[in-house]
Amino acid sequence: MKRKLSLLALAAGALVAVPAAAQQVTFMTGPQGGSWIPLGGALKGLWEKEIPGLQITQPPGAGIANVRGIDEGKAQIGLSNSNTAVLGLQGGKPYPKKVTNVCQLANLYPQYFQVVASKGAGVHSIADLKGKRLVTQPKGNTGELLTDQVLRLNGMTYESLVKANFQAGYNDAVAMMKDGHADVFTLGTTAPASAVMDLASARDVMLVPVDDKTYNSVKSTNLGYNKLIIKAGTYPKQDKDVPVIGYSTHVIVACDLPEDTVYKMTKVMATHVDDMAAVVKPIKGSTAKDMALDIGVPFHKGAAKYYKEVGAM
Repeated sequence: MKRKLSLLALAAGALVAVPAAAQQVTFMTGPQGGSWIPLGGALKGLWEKEIPGLQITQPPGAGIANVRGIDEGKAQIGLSNSNTAVLGLQGGKPYPKKVTNVCQLANLYPQYFQVVASKGAGVHSIADLKGKRLVTQPKGNTGELLTDQVLRLNGMTYESLVKANFQAGYNDAVAMMKDGHADVFTLGTTAPASAVMDLASARDVMLVPVDDKTYNSVKSTNLGYNKLIIKAGTYPKQDKDVPVIGYSTHVIVACDLPEDTVYKMTKVMATHVDDMAAVVKPIKGSTAKDMALDIGVPFHKGAAKYYKEVGAM
């Protein structure tokens, strides 16, 4: 990435400042149909408007692909999930090696790992998944990776189930649950999730809580996880709070992106929370302190500078 100094040109006998050359960056977002593309579009618009000379290309992406893309120099900015970003720093599968050029800019909103079971399926805990029919996302997806992990922590694999289905679209997974072809649906997303609301409107379902042993084991391997509560009433007929494994959607940047650029990007986000929340509702009410929460990914110097200035770090 090249940055050129502003030039001075002589015009009509006077020195006139010529704008600095544009700073071109690539911002990887998410797959088609998800919330990351419109959120990325909102951020692109804010950054380009508020930071003179910044020009952003915005291709689609995915959480794990974005971490790799930044580390490999294919992008300078990306959306990701805290758990998979930390996994990249550790060099665990599906990453071929440890990432070394990925830094934290800001946390945005929580994601909830939801285990949704049909009532009557006899699934009241993760241990009860043995011998059941499960549907989750394609292998390598954040939700699928976590499904595989919690199964193993409870002495199971996909082979312990009657059948494991891997569906790219939440709508297809919901259809399988509605048609009685699956007993359990796992996914990592916001709460309430529209897919789960759709399912709950047609079938009686329940959220399966995470037990302390499973959560503590997950947390011990990856600081990007935390425990969240899906409050009673979030879904139809949900009469109690349900503890689940959580992680954050966050913005990551290349560690070698100029400090001043990242400082300005961070400031724009912290002062335009309502604009982001207009696209993704769970961002509403976020503060600089929320954005500066340590999730195990090192902060970029520019982001840390802003958070320290406003007392958030």
